[in-house]
Amino acid sequence: MCGIVGIVGRSFVNQAIYDALTVLQHRGQDAAGIVTCEGDRLFLRKDNGMVRDVFQSRHMRRLVGNMGIGHVRYPTAGTASSAEAQPFYVNSPYGITLAHNGNLTNTTALAEDIYRADLRHINTSSDSEVLLNVFAHELQQMGKLIPQPDDIFTAVARVHQRIEGAYAVIAMITGYGILAFRDPHGIRPVCYGRRDTEQGPEYMIASESVALSGLGFHLVRDLAPGEAIYISAEGEVYTRQCSENAQLSPCIFEQVYLARPDSIIDGISVYKARLRMGEKLAEKIQREWPDHDIDVVIPIPDTSRTAALQMANMLDVKYREGFIKNRYIGRTFIMPGQQQRKKSVRQKLNAIELEFSGKNVLLVDDSIVRGTTCNEIIQMAREAGANKVYFASAAPAVIYPNVYGIDMPAAQELIAHGRTNDEICTLIGADKLVYQDLEDLVAACREGNPDVVEFDCSVFDGRYIAGKIDRDYLDSLEKQRNDAVKKPKNLAAALASNEAVDLHNSN
Repeated sequence: MCGIVGIVGRSFVNQAIYDALTVLQHRGQDAAGIVTCEGDRLFLRKDNGMVRDVFQSRHMRRLVGNMGIGHVRYPTAGTASSAEAQPFYVNSPYGITLAHNGNLTNTTALAEDIYRADLRHINTSSDSEVLLNVFAHELQQMGKLIPQPDDIFTAVARVHQRIEGAYAVIAMITGYGILAFRDPHGIRPVCYGRRDTEQGPEYMIASESVALSGLGFHLVRDLAPGEAIYISAEGEVYTRQCSENAQLSPCIFEQVYLARPDSIIDGISVYKARLRMGEKLAEKIQREWPDHDIDVVIPIPDTSRTAALQMANMLDVKYREGFIKNRYIGRTFIMPGQQQRKKSVRQKLNAIELEFSGKNVLLVDDSIVRGTTCNEIIQMAREAGANKVYFASAAPAVIYPNVYGIDMPAAQELIAHGRTNDEICTLIGADKLVYQDLEDLVAACREGNPDVVEFDCSVFDGRYIAGKIDRDYLDSLEKQRNDAVKKPKNLAAALASNEAVDLHNSN
């Protein structure tokens, strides 16, 4: 899970990209980067940390130009080093920078092919750098001094043929324009919008619509699966379907947790989908536990608030805010390392004792992944005086690893993998545990857009719709992406740039 943005404007876009990245900060807090273009020059700044920490006034002054792209990252593979912060750059052809959200499932084979056949060198373990070099090679094969939209779309079509997995991509071709494309299943989200100014229209491409609305752009639409959009530096817009076998199968976990509630993804309001998740979960409780003794429904902030509020309404019990959140602590789910996640739970949340004391409490969370966070929170509820602590998950049990860019790599790190509901309940320390049914989750999301034929529900049902996913691949991914390897490498960090770099004349 990462956040990507690209803007073609009529004046300098550095501040707009910065603002968009702050809106998308929930999608990644490990690293951030911006690259802008003025004429035939690129200007880059990227490093580890939050957007507000990576970009200082001296960096922003150097990020000149009327078009640019940005990225916020959290690590799913390799290290948390700033050496793998995006965007990535390759000088041939034209000078291309690229930012990517997702995960390629054939990275190893591609890297070997790039080296032996394309004669290109990969400098990091990031699949985004591999993707950039595949695209650069295919565009170079067009053999044009000046790239035309047809050439760019042909290159994207060839990229689709070579790479597998989930990907939403924004790339900038120096001096010419910005390109975005989406994988043939549309697993990871990307949309574009327009803003009219006195100088003419400006365009933004972003992971979520909330980045557009936050900066005064109106949402035009999501990119279709397999589709590409190219916006020239002059503001001309071209789109084309670049895959012959495209079918929309978006990641359902975007609706559950990843996306902001004020976003609209593939025509589905995330807020309304979460309301319906709460309704479905309340109906399950009424059906299977009609004589419940719940006194109060309390959400675990922030993602579960919408579902919890609707559950309380449906169950006709009180809804209360029982935890106060420290806004200066990041999302624990996307923090690299189990110990860091566990430590930050109590730093992030503080219980209001009067809402727990002597009550039977139903805590509601969006999902349960590793179980560490909910275990700590249940203990906090008991310490605050709760009589009984019940726990409800707005999503089904997360049983299988995610291979499409979400940090759920190792089955053994998932608390529900190989365990019964009762065993999970005991491990997290709850008096009762209620999971959403998968068919109800799908119905809650699909109601927002009946044209979505299916969702990627692989973390719940183990069905991987993109790439050739087998046991060997999962074992290999687990070794690359478990918590033990998500530690910065001092050498790589030392080599990473700490200043904005003029890529045209960086010497």
